[in-house]
Amino acid sequence: MFDIVVVGAGLSGAVMAREFAEQGKKVLLIEKRSHIGGNCYDEKNAYGILVHRYGPHLFHTDSKEVVEYLSRFCEWEPYQHRVLASIDGMAVPLPFSFASIRKLFPETLARKLEEKLLARFSYGQKVPILQLRQSDDSQLRFLADFIYEKVFLHYTLKQWGITPEEIDPEVTARVPVLVGEDTRYFTDRYQMVPKEGYTKMIANMLHHSNIALMLQTDAKEVLQLVDGAFRLFGKDFGGLVIYTGAIDALFDYRYGRLAYRSLDLVFETLHEERYQEAATVNYPNDYDFTRITEFKHIHKTDSPFTTILKEFPKECRESDEPFYPFFDEANRKIYEKYAALAESIDSLVLVGRLAEYRYYDMDDAVARALELFEKV
Repeated sequence: MFDIVVVGAGLSGAVMAREFAEQGKKVLLIEKRSHIGGNCYDEKNAYGILVHRYGPHLFHTDSKEVVEYLSRFCEWEPYQHRVLASIDGMAVPLPFSFASIRKLFPETLARKLEEKLLARFSYGQKVPILQLRQSDDSQLRFLADFIYEKVFLHYTLKQWGITPEEIDPEVTARVPVLVGEDTRYFTDRYQMVPKEGYTKMIANMLHHSNIALMLQTDAKEVLQLVDGAFRLFGKDFGGLVIYTGAIDALFDYRYGRLAYRSLDLVFETLHEERYQEAATVNYPNDYDFTRITEFKHIHKTDSPFTTILKEFPKECRESDEPFYPFFDEANRKIYEKYAALAESIDSLVLVGRLAEYRYYDMDDAVARALELFEKV
């Protein structure tokens, strides 16, 4: 009945399903949730506000190819994401830039710090905070220590449960100091959001006569891995399995569980036009949540109400949704064992953040899926 089985109807799985379907392959797409879209899933709430149910997703990329591919399935609205951080009672632009320096320091000191940054680094460069703390200039070290304490340290402790020094540099590099004036959170060439939301975009992607979709289905109910070969609906399956779920779950946790961080997501709808100045405000040092997102900044809505989201990071338990892979040496070694096992199965292709144990931005997820499709 089917040539291809795709496990997971998130962005990676949807791209793979669509590409195989366009090649004339019969695709079965299995999703354990009651909806498509994975963590990109969004929907309008009772107040007509488009909310992202698993936290804010902002599309940004330098890849013209990814934009052209997704543009087949949606119309776009331009959107430049801006983030503020609550520091000492002030709303300060992030990433930390010249605008942030001028907001927090006296004019003479701010000018001196800017001059020293420009003398040491090129304009527009993004400098990891831990690198800046190694500077041999006392004033740059002062700046770095200030940012580390006020912006980075306590946010990291809340988000990851460990200090910045204990976490993988791949993570810390995502929150740099920007040598320049730009107050946008992203500086990519293309920045926008789907006009009708990510769910509609992915629904359009999956609208193909060669794709059959099974929602609210645990893949293991219909697909079993037995002695290195797959069985589908109790019969031998000779096609390809594209797997986007947790790799440790696929192999029944043979080498142990991979660690993730999860979130408690608390939505509130308020009877007011606007709650905050920007789409996202971070709280590095106050409260148990890390940030508040207000969705009317992202998707313009004519409503006297507004909906906000507070994110409370936590350790990922068995019953929780895994959001962020926990990068450290111990988990990398566990993943490498699973990856080697997966490599030994010719009919298995791993793609996506859970299957590859990587943090992917949306454009990276699409590019990776298209790359793997070409290889297959």
